[in-house]
Amino acid sequence: MNQKTFHMTSLGCAKNDVDSDSMTRLLERDGYRSVANPRQASILIVNTCGFIGPAREESYSMLHSLVKDKQPHQLVIAAGCLTQRYGAEVARQVPGVDGILGTRRWMDIVDLVMKLRARSNPLSSSEFRPEPLYHLPETSAIVPDDAGVLRASVSGASAFLKIADGCRRPCAFCAIPLIKGTAVSRPMERLLDEARILVDQGVLEIVLIAQDTTDYGHDLGMKDGLAILLEQMTVRVPQIEWIRLMYSFPGYVTDRLIDVMVSRPQILPYLDIPLQHAAPAMLTRMRRPANVDWVRTTVAKLRRSLPRLALRSTFIVGYPGETEEEFQTLMDFLEEMRFDRVGAFKFSFETGTPSEPLGDPVPASVKETRYQRLMELQQGISLQINQSWVGQKLDVLIEGRQKGISVGRSYRDAPEIDGMVFVEGKAAIGTIIPVIITGAMAYDLTGIPAT
Repeated sequence: MNQKTFHMTSLGCAKNDVDSDSMTRLLERDGYRSVANPRQASILIVNTCGFIGPAREESYSMLHSLVKDKQPHQLVIAAGCLTQRYGAEVARQVPGVDGILGTRRWMDIVDLVMKLRARSNPLSSSEFRPEPLYHLPETSAIVPDDAGVLRASVSGASAFLKIADGCRRPCAFCAIPLIKGTAVSRPMERLLDEARILVDQGVLEIVLIAQDTTDYGHDLGMKDGLAILLEQMTVRVPQIEWIRLMYSFPGYVTDRLIDVMVSRPQILPYLDIPLQHAAPAMLTRMRRPANVDWVRTTVAKLRRSLPRLALRSTFIVGYPGETEEEFQTLMDFLEEMRFDRVGAFKFSFETGTPSEPLGDPVPASVKETRYQRLMELQQGISLQINQSWVGQKLDVLIEGRQKGISVGRSYRDAPEIDGMVFVEGKAAIGTIIPVIITGAMAYDLTGIPAT
């Protein structure tokens, strides 16, 4: 078997995908070749997710599967969020893992592989299993070292571009600061160079991502850093067709950011603002911005300035202490705000977070009932909004075909999390075409090419 082959499994969010693709580029630069079949790889890498319980279970399951089937000449490396937070525990839970790499040192993947190769005969099938090599930082801060590789994950004509990592927000339920450390923004010139590279590679849509995109530049001494980045990107790389913003923090959607979105046609009228709840007392317990009137005022301002704005938000149900009255406040808020897209999560108890002393008192059955009620309400709202697009024209980025039907996304649909547009006929993949909308479902639209 070729010893310079590897198989990468990426779990979790798009931010993890960026790290996975960055590790892939480093390995390929060192002469390794990526293979799709794990049995044909000498190095098996799982870039894990450890954000909430179900994600950890998925990561452990994947590691167990690879270790169980690995051959004596293969090495298994656990990387990413799970290992950053639970390094020694991962080794105990999955005996046979050879290397542990934290999410803050993804750029050292080649170095770790070399050290593992230098060890004498790591055997997965014998009774003796050497201790895994740990490659974890001693400090919580992310080292802003990009190792000279593109920090983007490309899929077809779209790319996720990571503009920062880590988070300095105090949200009580969130383990991200424990995993990632505080916020570290990437240099603007590097981001502009990478945007240019992506466009030269044929990318039509660049999705800017971070734990909190609206915090971009704060650690660099910038005010309104995201707005400045967008201004520079649209000037320096004017060929970009679509720029999409994800993960903005309540209270940090500034007037300047709104003005930039209005004045730069490349920036899609799409905004993702994870609000988490709508009851002020609940938001206070969550250590989230509790000024719900700000949300109403800002959303009204956004909709006046950007009449075609698509808004996405995310909410948590079953947070410790959530009463039926507070949940109803959230339901009433959804009725009032009428977001285009909504995601919901059932509260996941996380040790080490500020909410740990609260425990997990809301019964699982109550969480599930509230989740179902919320999603049923939102499906009705989304359907009504989608129906309002019937007869209108939307530009659609074509991403594939299914039995003579072209499949793509409009500006209203972020990759992987929102809906699709199904277009009659065989449109060219990787192009943006005008489409007349002819039908609507709760999440998706149908249409025909505009003549």
